[in-house]
Amino acid sequence: MVSTYFSPGQHKLIIYQLLVRLFGNKSSRNKPYGTVKENGCGKFNDITEKALLELNKLGATHIWFTGVLEHSTLTDYKKHGIIADNPYIVKGRAGSPYAIRDYYDVCSDFAMDVDQRVLEFEALLNRTHQIGMKAIIDFVPNHVARSYRSDKKPNGIIDFGEQDNATVLFHPDNNFLYLQGEAFKIPDDYIPLGGNSLPKSKNKFTEFPARVTGNDVYSAQPSSNDWFETIKLNFGIDPNPPHQCFFDPIPNTWQMLLDIILYWCKKGVDGFRCDMAEMVPPEFWEWLIPCVKTHFPEVIFIAEIYKPELYERYIDKGCFDYLYDKVKLYDTLTALLRGQSVADNLTACAESVDKYPERLLNFLENHDEERLAWSGFTGDGKCAIPAMVVCATISKGPVMIYSGQEVGEPAEGNLGFAGARGRTTIFDYAGIPKHQLWMNKGKFDGAKLDQTSKELRVFYSQLLNLCKDNIAISEGSFYDLQYINRFNQSEGYDEKFIYSYLRYTEKYRVLIVVNFNKMDSYKVAVKIPETAWLCMKLNLNKKYRFSDLLSSNYDANFVAKEIANVKDRDAGVYIEIPAMGAYILKID
Repeated sequence: MVSTYFSPGQHKLIIYQLLVRLFGNKSSRNKPYGTVKENGCGKFNDITEKALLELNKLGATHIWFTGVLEHSTLTDYKKHGIIADNPYIVKGRAGSPYAIRDYYDVCSDFAMDVDQRVLEFEALLNRTHQIGMKAIIDFVPNHVARSYRSDKKPNGIIDFGEQDNATVLFHPDNNFLYLQGEAFKIPDDYIPLGGNSLPKSKNKFTEFPARVTGNDVYSAQPSSNDWFETIKLNFGIDPNPPHQCFFDPIPNTWQMLLDIILYWCKKGVDGFRCDMAEMVPPEFWEWLIPCVKTHFPEVIFIAEIYKPELYERYIDKGCFDYLYDKVKLYDTLTALLRGQSVADNLTACAESVDKYPERLLNFLENHDEERLAWSGFTGDGKCAIPAMVVCATISKGPVMIYSGQEVGEPAEGNLGFAGARGRTTIFDYAGIPKHQLWMNKGKFDGAKLDQTSKELRVFYSQLLNLCKDNIAISEGSFYDLQYINRFNQSEGYDEKFIYSYLRYTEKYRVLIVVNFNKMDSYKVAVKIPETAWLCMKLNLNKKYRFSDLLSSNYDANFVAKEIANVKDRDAGVYIEIPAMGAYILKID
């Protein structure tokens, strides 16, 4: 299978996601549901020039600063005019970064001087730009916190719901949807702070009439598994049959969200990761993104999306620059790591996105997913090496890693609302233990890491910089070698565990071979058929050198026509590939 799409000069984005609350936190106490004083909290100022330089050396081109906007929390800053939320509508103690309380403000926890918090964030943006990287923040258009109230909005801007008619379920000009005659009820099984003593107010939250919950729950009492701390924004679709759309004139909610995006663009934000993009009408994106790019053409939009059947619309009409490839590539790679799938299934992933391989963002970790090194997953960050190589090199699209991934953070234990699920908490104050060893009290030199973590970080640095700098990977076409090697029963080629493909341009080419077997190494002959040599515009009668660009000393020479002899079982590029190993072989 050959991908024919080619965009000269396109660069590959390397996105490093960090939750500001966690990244710079030096405290190692990690008490479950601990307060900010007990467990500490990272600050904007902790993300120093040195830290950013090291992330840039790791390979990052973009930093996704997660949790920047002011969100619901139980921490009180009343001296600064910012009061704690009611504990019955906050998840954890620090609160969910996706329950936005003020779209025009940033989180007070992250500031050394709370009154200067926005200026401290702007300084972080400047540091990021001076090093040559771009800054991404979250955009959460589907819902806001139940306690939403902006005290930082510019003059002339009104709050969501401020002018609503709350006597009807739906009105085109309303920002929220109202359940008539019903008061909001806290989920019966929700226990704030896990039963720990609550802040001063123990009164349960009141809301009348109840507003529809963020994940489309039209009940006055959502469950504790729902996004009960949030309220759904009204995008102009009547929830009553026949679900008439009121998109002309442009709904008030749309215009308010555009104003918010433009506000942050003017401050220097370079891109937005759009939370649950598929939960709002695609017509909204088709209007919003061109409006923004009229003023800020370089700003990028990344859609969190889980429905592959929507990919084409969200790219072609929705104007998104990039989409999550969670359901296809992520799910297949993680199933492989769990022993629940076979390497052969990766071909289908590549085929399914062949029309736009440069537009899908690949990852193996983010704040929603289990840590690769968690004992309930692989138990060892190095076990993810073959999956990470495929994730990073299978296409021209962006690749993303999550802070701590590069040193094998396992996210063990229960720190609060998130529970013991192998995910680093986003709801409570905490540190990331292995990341803290790399951070080394703000030196960001990795001196306290063990040898295994140091070696893992070296691998990530090599891989990510290759993705960024190697033209074959960042701009090249794709040729799948799985079928030809499986069909012709190439020597040692076990298609359940081995996967191989080419990435190439007219001048640069690499052969990538990975082994997903946790126990066994393979001596394998990888065939490269004649059609592939023709695609690469190489001479079948010449000898070519294959040398590894990762950490091995593999270096061998082969005549092209011998490698292309698909009828000879023994023909091919001979490689001895270790268990959970990977090669990226440059072809000269």
